[in-house]
Amino acid sequence: MTDYTYAYQTSTTHPGFMKAPPLASRPDAKYVIAGVPYDGATTNRAGARFGPYQIRRASHMLCDGTHPVFGVSPLEHIADIGDLTLPNTALEAMRAAMAPQVASLIRQHHMVWLGGDHSIAFPLLREYRAHFGRPLALVHFDAHCDTWESHFAEPSGHGTWVHEAIRDGLIDPKLTVQVGIRSAAERDTGRYVSDRGGLIYTSRDMRGRVNSEQLASITNEVRARLNQGGSIPTYLSLDIDCLDPAFAPGTGTPEPGGLSTSQVLTLLEDWHDFNWCGMDLCEVSPPYDHAELTSNAAASFIWTYLSGRVSHSAA
Repeated sequence: MTDYTYAYQTSTTHPGFMKAPPLASRPDAKYVIAGVPYDGATTNRAGARFGPYQIRRASHMLCDGTHPVFGVSPLEHIADIGDLTLPNTALEAMRAAMAPQVASLIRQHHMVWLGGDHSIAFPLLREYRAHFGRPLALVHFDAHCDTWESHFAEPSGHGTWVHEAIRDGLIDPKLTVQVGIRSAAERDTGRYVSDRGGLIYTSRDMRGRVNSEQLASITNEVRARLNQGGSIPTYLSLDIDCLDPAFAPGTGTPEPGGLSTSQVLTLLEDWHDFNWCGMDLCEVSPPYDHAELTSNAAASFIWTYLSGRVSHSAA
């Protein structure tokens, strides 16, 4: 298994994110991109295993990478290790294969993980929790709360990872923020985070708010909440289905009434100075995309995150 590469996996012989060099050529890179091409927990439309390749391909249109807001490019600071080598079937086998690879990378680099379905977030958080020795703060963009206690009669999946992370002490529920939530869910499931002291901003809460001024009450409340944790490491988990299907049709479980690309970019820009320790971007499913809308949005979100990190580090 460890020597086998599936046809959909991206190796370091392909151009990396923004055409970044492979990690072997830039071993001291501060920021490293890795694909996690697993979609074995998808409940509706499969295809997220193809996401890492397509996000990388879309990122090649970012040219020199100079960001219009931050005025910097992350290109000199990043490397791409290609995709983790994982089984594409059993969830527990995938998690077991992920653990040593993830642990090794986060000890040395600030990581950006390209999913893959959202079930990859739980094993990632488990390794971050072990690395930092404490629960993390979490900012979670999604259409779905992902706090179900079971996954269609299975104990774990891409809709249970937030519940599991709180249950296992991987994240601090009071320092957990969910943005864009709008899917059907029973009350106790949908309000699981807020019932434990966290913040939830539904997509309805976000309607009509696009620029920094309109979003100020939200951005400031989140900033104040996370500041209560001092310098606590903060993890970003971004499910592309937080966007309305008009902006991101290429995803496994689209939910109408979502966020716009502009809204998410504004929040990422205004929160660029948070104490981010890493991020994942999940659920890009290229077989259902149109005109590369979804992969282009995903690439822009990651570019903005990386540019914000570089800008903040230079300040």
